[in-house]
Order: sequence, then structure tokens, then C-alpha cells
Amino acid sequence: MAYDLEEQEKLDALKAWWERYGTLSMVLVLAVVVAFAGWRGWQWYASHQASQAMGYYEALETAASQSGEDSVARIKAASTALRDDYPGSGYTARGVLVAAWALQSQKDLDGAREQLEWLVRDSQSPALQAVARLRLAGVLLAQQQYEPALAQVQDKVPTGFAGLYADRRGDILAALGRLDQATEAWHEALTAFGADPAAQIVQLKIDALNGA
Repeated sequence: MAYDLEEQEKLDALKAWWERYGTLSMVLVLAVVVAFAGWRGWQWYASHQASQAMGYYEALETAASQSGEDSVARIKAASTALRDDYPGSGYTARGVLVAAWALQSQKDLDGAREQLEWLVRDSQSPALQAVARLRLAGVLLAQQQYEPALAQVQDKVPTGFAGLYADRRGDILAALGRLDQATEAWHEALTAFGADPAAQIVQLKIDALNGA
């Protein structure tokens, strides 16, 4: 097929461009395709992981609503699976709190303590760490581990937890027989709670301590 001079010039320019940029263009196209495939693969993986974690969380909730040794075993198994296989899932920290609550309600304080200690160490869930520290202090108090309990609520009080931490600190100090310090902590709790109904409970503790 014969080409006129203008068409030949266009073909020559196209060939020259391809010789110069053709390989780079193919590499860029391939990179885009690979990146897109990787992104879609990651989406599938993340969705699959979330689905699996949700399944364990739901199993844990079901076990937590029951009682008995079989329930305890299933709670611990589901929590272990979440912690070991899906530590970054949003279901894991919440599941550990559910597990701790359920184990404590079934008088397995060592089991509850182990769950909460894991969550206190879990830097991926700072909001729930604050809850875990408060509840861990309660478990340790029940185990008469007063000094470790006090350490959980003594320093680095999270924002929004001043009243709850001070109240628990008062409970622990009262158990230690340090009554003046307990009263001081409870007064701190009253100030932090303000008009919150929880303040009434704290006031009852102060009144009981003072024989009112």
C-alpha cells in the first residue's frame, strides 16, 4: 500500500515515538494493571478477614450468653482465635472485653484477668485500653491484689475517665485500710462526675465510711 508524504511522516514519527517510549509505556500499563489487581486482592483479603473475625465474635457472644464449663471453654477458644489470628480487627478488642465480662460473671477471675491484661497491652485499641484498665483494677481488687489494682488507676488517667478511675481508686484504698486517701479519691470522683447519677453512689460510699 502506498502512502503519501504526510502519512509517511506520521508513520515515521509514530515509529520513532514507539522506539523511544514504547517499552516504558508497556511497563507503566503493566504496573497499573498489577496495582489494580493487588488492590482488588487486598480488598478481598480484608473483607474475608473481617468476615472470619465477625464469625468468631458472634460465636463468643453466643457462648458468653450461656453458662457452665463448656461455655467457658468456648469463650476462651473464640477469644484466643481472635487475638492470635485477627489482632488488628475491630472485633478483637470488643470480643476480649465480652470474654472478660463473661468469665468474671462465671467466677473465673484468672481467665478474666488474662483477657484484660492482653487488652491493656494492645496498643491498637487505645480507647478500649482505658476500659480494660478500669475493669482489670476491679478484677485485681476482687483477687485482693491491691497494689497491682491501684497501679492500673493511679497514673495516666485517660480523658473522660477521671470520675470512674477516682472511684475505683477509692475502693482499692478503702480495701487497703487507707481511709483518708479513699475519701479523698471519692471526693475527686464526685467533682468529676458532677451531676451524673454515678455521683450518688460515690456519696453513699463516703457516708458509709463516715458512719452517716
